[in-house]
Amino acid sequence: MARKLAMVIDASKCIDCKGCMVSCKVANGVPEEHWRNWIKPTEPQFGPGRRPSIRFQPGGCMHCDKPTCVEACPTGATFKDKETGEVVIDKDLCIGCGNCIPACPYDARYRNPVSRKADKCNYCPERRAAGLEPACVDTCPTKARVFGDINDPDSEAFRLLRENKPRVQVVVNEATNTKPNMYYIGSPGDAAWPRKAVVPSSMVAMKEAAPLVKGLVGLTGLGVLAMLGRQLFAGDSGDSHEEDRHG
Repeated sequence: MARKLAMVIDASKCIDCKGCMVSCKVANGVPEEHWRNWIKPTEPQFGPGRRPSIRFQPGGCMHCDKPTCVEACPTGATFKDKETGEVVIDKDLCIGCGNCIPACPYDARYRNPVSRKADKCNYCPERRAAGLEPACVDTCPTKARVFGDINDPDSEAFRLLRENKPRVQVVVNEATNTKPNMYYIGSPGDAAWPRKAVVPSSMVAMKEAAPLVKGLVGLTGLGVLAMLGRQLFAGDSGDSHEEDRHG
């Protein structure tokens, strides 16, 4: 079975220390006024005879199974890695058009003001290559975030999902459910904050027309081959007639 890297979060353990946000910013050189991850607080809940309660919801790129950001990308720079399940940005192919930014219902993307390319959480590949966990996971003092391969029975992420299956939730916008791979154990807090993804109509039209365009290209190619074939045969035939005429 293919790997499927994901984040499993117990929001009840989050204390809003912001350690995950700061460590991510430092580890990945995220520019000022931009973030690759976040903590969303809920509104305090008041009631007679009880203390006001509040819940904090850690988040980031959901590395979705049906990513609308991929649909919005005109160059293929954003794609779903079949080997790991990650949603990846190829910086060499990214043209900085920004189509993918409103296409993410979680607002997990931004245009880097220095490189002018799209940017987001990538699970810290340099750290993983060195045998370390993503910066946000490594820094969390309460271990609210757990990262791993949820298809691997030996991983902590797999174990948490299996043991807490009835309580596992995802946060989605039902109008554009992208099948996110960030799983919350118990209540994640406010489940209504994701917005409807906005994929540029030009991209939708282009992708819908792609099969027709391919068909037309194929027919055009066949037409060109047919014309070449006729010319070749006509040329041979013409030479024969010339030979007949001149003996």
